[in-house]
Amino acid sequence: MTACALATGTCIGRAEATGCNFEIQGEGRVAAVVDTRSLRLDDGREVKLAGIEVADKTKATAALTALLVGREVTLRGQDDTPDRYGRQPAYAFLEGSEKPVQSELLRQGLALASSEVADKDCATALMAAEAEARAARSGTWAEATVIKNAESPDDILAGIGRFTVVEGRVLSVRQAGATTYLNFGRNWTRDFAVTISRRIVPAFEAAGLAPKSLENRKIRVRGWVEARRGPRIELLRVGQLEVLGGN
Repeated sequence: MTACALATGTCIGRAEATGCNFEIQGEGRVAAVVDTRSLRLDDGREVKLAGIEVADKTKATAALTALLVGREVTLRGQDDTPDRYGRQPAYAFLEGSEKPVQSELLRQGLALASSEVADKDCATALMAAEAEARAARSGTWAEATVIKNAESPDDILAGIGRFTVVEGRVLSVRQAGATTYLNFGRNWTRDFAVTISRRIVPAFEAAGLAPKSLENRKIRVRGWVEARRGPRIELLRVGQLEVLGGN
């Protein structure tokens, strides 16, 4: 299935070489894999792998351990400010590699591209790696349940608080106050819907994605599932949404 990474307006199959190639924020040898996307360097620094959400925790941890422990990495990123747990968010590059470790996890189907990547080139690169795994049905993509059906709200709601990918056809677009709703069902209090704040709408319009133009289009969205009557995903960035296969 062909899809376009709408954060860039370009197809996600394009070359990844320039993606996530930010300024160097540090270097070091990996001493241990702390959890599914956190590393500890031999100088004690902890690093959180940016740009991904882990789909298969057990296999991702094993893959990271085999790939990184004892190896030198270069850390790249836009900001090295630690998170609330003291971890430095970064893209980790092995020596001689033009692509971050995150791309390898995505390509193996062990992770999902995050909805929080603001840089367009990086988002495109990560989505391309994910699409490769999806096409090959690698890792978690071997399971038909990875992408949730927008017509099955109970199934989506079971994943409340989790990062989830949902596909379906937008039946209607409605505005209520400062919020635009992309509705995937006719029961607005029960069925799945995507919400877009008024302050975010200009970014979608600039990308050629005016919310009203999405009516009757099949789309894929990703984000954190919330329960607001029915299940909801809030779109904060254009890259959270992909239009699938035209009309």
